[in-house]
Amino acid sequence: MRWLKPFLISGLLLSIAQTSWAGVVVGGTRVVFDGSKKESSISVKNSEKNTPFLIQSWVEDRSTGAVQKAPFIVTPPLFRLNPEQENSLRIIRTGGSLSEDKESVFWLNIKSIPASKQTDANQLQISLKTTIKLFYRPAGLAGEANGAYRLLKFSRVGNTLKVDNPTPYHVSFNELSVGKDKIKDAGMVAPQSSLSWPLPTGASGAVKWKAINDYGGVSAEASAAL
Repeated sequence: MRWLKPFLISGLLLSIAQTSWAGVVVGGTRVVFDGSKKESSISVKNSEKNTPFLIQSWVEDRSTGAVQKAPFIVTPPLFRLNPEQENSLRIIRTGGSLSEDKESVFWLNIKSIPASKQTDANQLQISLKTTIKLFYRPAGLAGEANGAYRLLKFSRVGNTLKVDNPTPYHVSFNELSVGKDKIKDAGMVAPQSSLSWPLPTGASGAVKWKAINDYGGVSAEASAAL
């Protein structure tokens, strides 16, 4: 077998939050880097019986809106993952000036490229990039990360719904609604920050929400009057 350079085709090179495709399974939907430790890790498994993959991984900083180098390295950065084999990606901090009173968020990218048999025929090879959140969590933060969503403060400002996050943790929404009206693509509110969404026309009633926890699960519902 040999590795063929993948064609970069719009719509076929995918970035998704799913954790598996074509036999490559990532062992989580997020990584929490404990600031009291030197490294964190996540597993990558090839569940295919015959096809090996080339795995390439790196971390990005998107905090300014542009992609920048992050103060983390992934090792091994590039390796062959044989059929039915599992390996661990080690994420190591390389320095950088990060907040010590609240979380910082980065993006872990894991690209999988399938092997192709040597042949004279033309081949189309599709690589898939899975992107998940990497949270750097300083040691000694107050409160509990998985309970932070209950401390959010919601208010109505004109035709918008505003949330204030007084905690040092990021809160990723799984569901958010005002009365019977759902807020689509609610996203994530950063620590000690706020976020706003346009309210659906005629929306009224209590705010209800669920969050995604450290393990990728969904929290119990919380609610508050506007």
